[in-house]
Amino acid sequence: MRKKNKRFSLLLFIPMVVALLFSSCHVARFVIYNFADIRDYKKFPKIRIPKADVPFIFYTPAKNEQVKLPKDITIKGRKYNFDELLDKTKTVAFVVIRNDSVLYKNYLRGYDEASVVPSFSVAKSFVSLLVGIAIDEGAIGSVNDPVTKYLPELRNGFEKVTIRHLLDMQSGIRFNEGYINPFGDVAKYYYGTNLRKYVKKMKVAKDPGEVFEYKSGNPQLLGMIVERAVHKNLADYMEEKVWKYIGSEHDASWSVDSKRHKEIKAFCCFNATTMDFAKIGRLYLNKGNWNGRQIVSKSWVEQSLDMADHKNYGIYSYQWWHTVDNIDGKRTPSGDFFAEGILGQFVYVYPQKKVIIIRLGKKDGINDWAYVMKEIARAN
Repeated sequence: MRKKNKRFSLLLFIPMVVALLFSSCHVARFVIYNFADIRDYKKFPKIRIPKADVPFIFYTPAKNEQVKLPKDITIKGRKYNFDELLDKTKTVAFVVIRNDSVLYKNYLRGYDEASVVPSFSVAKSFVSLLVGIAIDEGAIGSVNDPVTKYLPELRNGFEKVTIRHLLDMQSGIRFNEGYINPFGDVAKYYYGTNLRKYVKKMKVAKDPGEVFEYKSGNPQLLGMIVERAVHKNLADYMEEKVWKYIGSEHDASWSVDSKRHKEIKAFCCFNATTMDFAKIGRLYLNKGNWNGRQIVSKSWVEQSLDMADHKNYGIYSYQWWHTVDNIDGKRTPSGDFFAEGILGQFVYVYPQKKVIIIRLGKKDGINDWAYVMKEIARAN
């Protein structure tokens, strides 16, 4: 009888503890949602970004004019059937565009052109775009401004950290980027409900400018700097300066930490459709110009992507990634650039061939999507 009572008490106690934990803690939400998911845009409050009045439509040639992707593709010496690869990796959209023409378009698993997908870390590159616009307009002085000029509440070594350090992921901040750690910083920032509170406690652990460390705290600070500088939230600024001019076909949104605080999750969580993501790639492919309108200065785009001006191992610059070629034993930037998010979300651009590739999925599946895209781009 005593064993039954203990078991009964335990059965009552566990739900009570779980209920208390789950009601107020980001750790609980981590457990509930169980890692990032392609439907996460539905779970968090967000700010709507209205579509453009006049949409821009990429040209879709007749089927007999479209380019078929290779039946097989080789990744690090291993050959894959491309269609099987898309299915195996739970890809939901794969689009190849060249010279504004859709060479290849494939939607899978019930997704289509109107399906909204969260960007995850692809949003980091969008934040860089907004930083550039704020600098163009004079709201931000330059990338050499100290972070504390805009976020004076920060202490703990931030006096030496500049906007450029944040852009290049060289700030030296202490930030746990472990995606499977419910107690890590990235889980707190993703599932937590008070980003301003978390940021205020952030500390600098290393001398800025010394080492490249990919940490989501950097773009979160960048987003907050833009908001302070332009006196509006990132979603409204994106709509006003970019989204309404690039012919967006659908409403987008940017997730916030909570309905109460409404702080944009700048390090992630821009939610949009496949072809609208492609338009950011087109904007940068055309050096910030959209059909005659200079959305962001040409100099900002060139500065952002000029690998000679960045020392992040030839792979990272101002919140954009790059692949490298191994030429005579030397790592050389390939000339491409891309925004990448968890689960394998990609906005990839290969300027030499004027190719844009979008890949969205429910999981990554492989670690080499950018190299797959480079192979496709070079073949077309």
